[in-house]
Amino acid sequence: MLRRLHKDQPDSFAFTPANLAWAEAQITKYPEGRQASAIIPLLWRAQEQVGWLTRPAIEHVSDMLGMAYIRGLEVASFYFMFQLQPVGSVAHIQICGTTSCMICGAEDLMEVCKEKIAGKPHELSADGKFSWEEVECLGSCSNAPMAQIGKDYYEDLTTARMGEILDELAAGKVPTPGPQNGRYSSEPLGGLTSLTEYDSGKTQYNASVQLATDIGDTVKRIDGTEVPLLAPWQGKAANAATKPSTANKTTTKLVKPEVPLAAKVEAASGAGKKPKVRTAARKSGADDLKLIKGVGPKLEGLLNSMGFYHFDQVSSWGADEVSWVDQNLEGFKGRVSRDNWVPQAAALAAGEETEFSQRAKKTVPIKNNKKRKNNI
Repeated sequence: MLRRLHKDQPDSFAFTPANLAWAEAQITKYPEGRQASAIIPLLWRAQEQVGWLTRPAIEHVSDMLGMAYIRGLEVASFYFMFQLQPVGSVAHIQICGTTSCMICGAEDLMEVCKEKIAGKPHELSADGKFSWEEVECLGSCSNAPMAQIGKDYYEDLTTARMGEILDELAAGKVPTPGPQNGRYSSEPLGGLTSLTEYDSGKTQYNASVQLATDIGDTVKRIDGTEVPLLAPWQGKAANAATKPSTANKTTTKLVKPEVPLAAKVEAASGAGKKPKVRTAARKSGADDLKLIKGVGPKLEGLLNSMGFYHFDQVSSWGADEVSWVDQNLEGFKGRVSRDNWVPQAAALAAGEETEFSQRAKKTVPIKNNKKRKNNI
């Protein structure tokens, strides 16, 4: 399925102060240079705040993580959990359409959505409150057919009950999630035939439904008003860590102005000490920096533009220089330490081979069938 950004986009995106604090706390889970690992939770929080994932939101998150915009878009467009178009302001209905649900009546549930919401998936209802789509297996096969609405599962559905749920949501009510046919969880319809002691001491609803009803509003999106937004690995609530210097950010530009690469390098800030650079390669020519694991053609070009052409330049970097370069590799932050460039460069500068450089030199581009035969 082709997934593209919606044609109508807002001018900007900014996390609410509480959501920004939560996002910054998530980033601290990962080692220096690996902040991009936080891309999925941050994109999800942005979607929860707005309802869908906008281009400014993707770019805002990418900027926070030091990622190229295209990398953020790759993640957003790959995972179907991210909605790239506006969804209903009250609820987005996801009907499971995989085998178990399909043979138990999922198509009939979709007909209800077509009648009450819109004729096609991802279309907004006339009042803008609802949208729907068919999704792949949601893992609740024993309670088929089912739908995910907001953060919760509504299971053992009938067409009549599906219609009632939509009516209740439209009226501002929050239907109780979980099985809709009286089952406690996913036990046989006739009741338990084994493990009958499970009945003793149970709560009114099964654990996930009980928690959802205790919250009081299972359809409401996460918007940063939840207290506390926990960051237990920091030993504190995330919303207690809001920094005045970052909490007041209000806009993100839709299109970044083009800045010459050299200017970007000089303007970039970060810890460490800038290494010595060259204005050009030596007369003998630049070294093939692609023989360093983790350096491709684009990154080699970036390094050359920054004044790094030779293995011995890289091998001379100490901890401070590595830190500086890691911070200033636009679009490739953290690569020096991540791929351990310095010892590789030291070996290559001494005329030795590394395991990676040996493999790289053996790789010969195959341009035609004749060369392919010769290489086999």
